[in-house]
Amino acid sequence: MSEGFREIIASLSAGVSILLMTMVIAEFFAYTSKTYKEKYISEAATELDDVLLNMPPGRILDLSLALAAIAAFLAVSVFVLWSDAFTWPKASFIALITGLPSFFAPRLFLRHKKKMRLVKFNEQLEDALQGMSSSLKAGFSINQALETVAQENRRPISVEFRLLVQELRLGVTLEKALHNMENRMQSDDLELVSTAIITARQTGGELTVIFERLAGVIRERTRIQGKIRSLTAQGTLQAYIVGIMPFVLMFAMNYVAPKMMSVFFDSIIGILLIVGVVLLVIIGFFSIKKITTIDI
Repeated sequence: MSEGFREIIASLSAGVSILLMTMVIAEFFAYTSKTYKEKYISEAATELDDVLLNMPPGRILDLSLALAAIAAFLAVSVFVLWSDAFTWPKASFIALITGLPSFFAPRLFLRHKKKMRLVKFNEQLEDALQGMSSSLKAGFSINQALETVAQENRRPISVEFRLLVQELRLGVTLEKALHNMENRMQSDDLELVSTAIITARQTGGELTVIFERLAGVIRERTRIQGKIRSLTAQGTLQAYIVGIMPFVLMFAMNYVAPKMMSVFFDSIIGILLIVGVVLLVIIGFFSIKKITTIDI
């Protein structure tokens, strides 16, 4: 077999191998992106339902991609205009650290809205229990007491109780309707109220006394939670400072000593060191957040 023929066979084999490997990698990335997209849309749909927003879940994904692209473009543009030491590794890194957080910003906003909605719901639940107790003392049934809360114009508790009353009118049992409300809100205080109502209906307990005691428990828990938040506010601020300060210093050093920072971006070891620092910063941030988050 001639040498030229061998080279042709070797070239064809290498080309076919590279083509097959490319197809496998492309198929893997296509499958992974499709799976993540389905999971992302499913979780976004749940979060939209939690905050009662009428928006297609796919719109959240489109908004995330648009925000990530715009943030990365603006960050790289500012870097190009203000820095004299432009390199593609630096631009890629800046695009990554600005685009990635921006991609998750809509989901984080929805979670923040859900958290704020839950806090407001728990604050209003105490007054709702007092009102329900007064309604029961006036001779109302438990369903009528729930309707008095639903008729009040206080969001979000009136909205949730309105959904509860609508389910009762459609024939859903009180136990099932309360369970659905627990799943929507994920509130420990509401779980206490739901358990108390169901237990009292099964054993014949005095709901007026139970509601008054639960209102006192919720009031005391709210007071303790506020005190804990005030005591851990400094630690929470330290978590944000620890998370932001390394990136601020990196940009400052890139402006003051661009040649020194270029050593990190122009070598594999430097890039790996930067990635390691970013991972350590993330670990430190969540560690401090975990320490300062106290559940009661």
